[in-house]
Amino acid sequence: MRYRLELSYSGKDFHGWQRQPNAETVQQTIEDAFLIIYKDKFEIVGCGRTDTGVHARNYTAHFNSENLYDELTVNKLNSYLTDSIAIRSITKVNDSFHARFDAKSRTYEYYITTEKNPFLTEYAWYIPQKLDIDLMNEAAKVLLEFKDFTSFSKLHTDVKTNNFDIHEVGFIMEDNVITFKITADRFLRNIVRAIVGTLILIGKNKINKQDFIEIINAKDRGRAGQSAPAQGLSLININYYL
Repeated sequence: MRYRLELSYSGKDFHGWQRQPNAETVQQTIEDAFLIIYKDKFEIVGCGRTDTGVHARNYTAHFNSENLYDELTVNKLNSYLTDSIAIRSITKVNDSFHARFDAKSRTYEYYITTEKNPFLTEYAWYIPQKLDIDLMNEAAKVLLEFKDFTSFSKLHTDVKTNNFDIHEVGFIMEDNVITFKITADRFLRNIVRAIVGTLILIGKNKINKQDFIEIINAKDRGRAGQSAPAQGLSLININYYL
């Protein structure tokens, strides 16, 4: 039987989603909880990787098990798991469902605060300087015209292409918090943080829109800005074909 798992997590205590040796990850923590509570050993397949320190408001995964799980399982797991992880639902699905490959699009948000705020320290990037949101939005819209984002892609990975389609992108400012929202059919490791880090240079008037276009066309990671800190990034939603 295949189950769909919906959860949220704060990434501040984890080295990302995916299990890895000698590091605490979200995947391993949940798999270990099932093993301890139900003596059921299996691999949970996530909708994608998140880097160390990155959060997920809505995350989808799937797993196979012959045991029967329901809402009582959710309550029991939540009672056992750390406060950094919240299981929202476990539902039986068709055996063909795949949390990663059936995803139509994913949405991330990156949070920036222009005011020092102890309640946002672990979930936003504090930038005390004034940023030109209009210029940042004007440049961000350029991303809709491109498909090859090699200039923002992490080097020396095993991906076959750095191409993807961005469906929506832009900044919104409310009070002292700036939210960068981006939706695309796929994402590469570290790429949203690299895009944000480069767009911030525009907001600080260190580069302009034409510079940004030239950075994209260069297909050279060395031309783009530094990656924004991990704590400001959250996976917000995954849309599925099913």
